[in-house]
Amino acid sequence: MIKVIFFDIDNTLLDFDESVRYIMRSGCEKFGLGKYSEEMFSVFLEINGRLWRQIENGSLTLPELEKIRWNMIFERLGIDFDGIEFEKYFREVLFDSAVKIEGADEALSYLSGKYVLCAASNGPEAQQRNRLGKSGLLGYFKAVYVSEGVGAEKPSGEFFSYCIADIGARIGERISPDEIMMIGDSLNSDVRGAIDSGLKACYFDRSDIFRNENYPEVPVIYSLISIKDFL
Repeated sequence: MIKVIFFDIDNTLLDFDESVRYIMRSGCEKFGLGKYSEEMFSVFLEINGRLWRQIENGSLTLPELEKIRWNMIFERLGIDFDGIEFEKYFREVLFDSAVKIEGADEALSYLSGKYVLCAASNGPEAQQRNRLGKSGLLGYFKAVYVSEGVGAEKPSGEFFSYCIADIGARIGERISPDEIMMIGDSLNSDVRGAIDSGLKACYFDRSDIFRNENYPEVPVIYSLISIKDFL
């Protein structure tokens, strides 16, 4: 029986993609980099995704990503600008970005009366907590687990082991992994990470583009509201 639900944050509860688009539009204007285009966003997705996969497998750190990410993006786009300066701007604006995914409030309100809810995210600790607070979603969670504070990244066993032990201590009850469900948009950090650590998983496929052939037993939702259909 499920007792605890872990929610990913970016592109599960908060619209990271929309925040990135806004930052790139405003940054292009602020720094005189030309007109924003969706090509820029596509390049960001490709490079950022590749770098985060390296973080998840332990071959790159978050501080290292912050030093190279935007220089790589600008090099691909042929933009002559200091990527480290843009990274600083990116982080400053993202820190206060809190665009909610449609249905987030309704889903969390529905689930909070039935389960212990926690957030489980990769990224900088203060940033993720601040964004949840700005969005008005923070109050739904018994605990917020962010990789920087935990000291390990999803999908590692270390990350999930820490979260499982900590939430058990917080509620004063021994919680086994199979009493926890992880809900998120990443087949790697959320679904694979959870399953490898003995948790149940639910894949949030908001775009209806990706498929989870490797995990046919994992339920898929296409909107947060549809969580009600099976929980």
